[in-house]
Amino acid sequence: MKKLTIILSLLLPALVLFSQQTNPVNLPFRMEELTSPQFVKAVELSGGVAVIPLGIIEKHGAHLPLGTDLFEAREAAFTAARKEYAVVFPPYFVGQIFEARHQPGTIAYSSELMWKMLEETCDELSRNGLKKIILVNGHGGNTSFLQFFCQAQLAGQKDYVVVLFQEGADPVNEKEIKSLKKATLDGHAGEEETSMMFFIRPDLVNQEAIKAESGADQGKLDQLRNGYTGIWWYAKFPNHYASDVAQPNKRLGELLISSWGNQIAGLIKYLKASNEIEHLQQEFEKRAQNPLKK
Repeated sequence: MKKLTIILSLLLPALVLFSQQTNPVNLPFRMEELTSPQFVKAVELSGGVAVIPLGIIEKHGAHLPLGTDLFEAREAAFTAARKEYAVVFPPYFVGQIFEARHQPGTIAYSSELMWKMLEETCDELSRNGLKKIILVNGHGGNTSFLQFFCQAQLAGQKDYVVVLFQEGADPVNEKEIKSLKKATLDGHAGEEETSMMFFIRPDLVNQEAIKAESGADQGKLDQLRNGYTGIWWYAKFPNHYASDVAQPNKRLGELLISSWGNQIAGLIKYLKASNEIEHLQQEFEKRAQNPLKK
């Protein structure tokens, strides 16, 4: 115990110094916690970078809360903002979830509202000085929608940029993460998500209900070749649960959130230091206005 106390006493000043360097005025990074005068300082400290963690309200097996994706995306964003200051937008759950309309508790907004909500949110962040917007997606069903949203930024001139965060391999923690995983099928509400929620909010994980429903792939459209249909997910996982093992491992959850957050922090740092995306968008728009001019 004495040795541990000495180690902690040596580490604490370094941790305080790191926090002061990344956030010298100790501003909240959660947008909803900032006062209006603080917000002005936050825009400056963030370099105009905002993070929108996107989740959804949907069933996550029988054992996880409806807002699981939201909890996970926000925790990863918080982890990133502690390392590299950025303004983190309040809980955002307006996304694509038509495939879960048959399950209790699902909130499936129209395509028009989805688009307008995100577009106007980005417009408003830009109007308030946050010109570099990172979308951190916690819900697989949002992926195609968000990629198209980013592509559509080229449809007209914008005074801000939108970047969809894409997670990569983690050379630091990848080995330990792999060693901790037990599931052979690990998808929606599976081992990783259950472990992350067990790390974030263990009180919301109902371990007794983990095996209440089957998470096996039903394979009802396995004979379909060379075609895509919107009902594909229901054909595989009608219980809206995809896993053969979902026992939580707190250490696994901690590593997954840490890995996610570290990579988001790297993207924040890049956007603070670089205006290349803005320059390319401006160049593109100028040429698009007069494509025949060399």
